[in-house]
Amino acid sequence: MGTRHRRGVIYFSTSATMNLTTYHVLHLSSIIVLLGYTFYAFAAPAETRKRVLMITGIAALLVAVSGFGMLHRLNLGFPHWAWVKFACWIGLSCMVSFAYRRRASADLFMMIAFALAITAVAMVYVRPF
Repeated sequence: MGTRHRRGVIYFSTSATMNLTTYHVLHLSSIIVLLGYTFYAFAAPAETRKRVLMITGIAALLVAVSGFGMLHRLNLGFPHWAWVKFACWIGLSCMVSFAYRRRASADLFMMIAFALAITAVAMVYVRPF
């Protein structure tokens, strides 16, 4: 329901927060979209550049917002493994523009994108520091 005040009922109070499961689903689905369109960009024709950059930009923003939201909900602060994941996120976000600009080095950039994705997943499950 809502919070009752002198001036009426407020349905969107500041105390209402998203559930941790919602953050998790949003985070994983955004990562899937980001990775899918990143690897699509390596083989896509040049006419799709604007659309793919828009989709990956929105997905990268959702990955960041949901990731920081989960860190906040879990009261973890900003541990070192999250710094590594943040660096991997920045790298993956840049890979799309490299894919369209440097077509000759697509194999190298695909391997770098794959390594960044594996590193980010390993940081979540291993948490070495």
